[in-house]
Amino acid sequence: MAEVVTEVVDVAVLDRWLRGFAALVGEQRDELTRLDSAIGDADHGTNLHRGLTAVVAALDEGAPFDGPAALLKQVGMTLVSKVGGASGPLYGTFFLRMATAAGARGTLDGQAFAACLRAGLEGVVARGKAARGDKTMIDALEPAVDAFETMLAARRPLDVALRAARSAAQAGRDATTPMLARKGRASYLGERSIGHQDPGATSAALLVAAAAEALGASGEPGGSGRAAG
Repeated sequence: MAEVVTEVVDVAVLDRWLRGFAALVGEQRDELTRLDSAIGDADHGTNLHRGLTAVVAALDEGAPFDGPAALLKQVGMTLVSKVGGASGPLYGTFFLRMATAAGARGTLDGQAFAACLRAGLEGVVARGKAARGDKTMIDALEPAVDAFETMLAARRPLDVALRAARSAAQAGRDATTPMLARKGRASYLGERSIGHQDPGATSAALLVAAAAEALGASGEPGGSGRAAG
């Protein structure tokens, strides 16, 4: 059956994105925890899976949402309240900032969706006090948002732009392995953090992969977005 590609992000697309992200994290829960056991508290996969399970339940209970902002706000609030460690506040902030940027729009075109992603990224940066190169989720998320905006500026369709974002996120994830951690629990290890892929960047790459799949780019080169050890 032919794949459906959309140029508009509405509540249904966002719902598909979040359910897809939850599914990917569920599949990769043990791998995310394994990565975190090397440089963190060994709970990233477990915590994020628990939070996203609660998100899916909230989506089921809250439907129908009257617009993107309402759905994104519910997701953000659920993650803040249900996820332990650093990932809950960071991912929660990401979606809450997206909700604010979405405003009262009933649907989001490519530029509006890009603005939401940029707002979410800026929220994570502000909340985590981290920058690209610090060995955090920002190392996957920032290049993804940059690539998405660049492709839209070149008038490429949404699915193509998200395919580029997915590839950029995966490259950013992989680039964390040789980095020295400068933020978070991993920074306490100093040079021992070198040689380990960052779990936050890994889950952020799954987030972007799920967005690409939700908007019809899943059949394109670049992989399924699964964690790479």
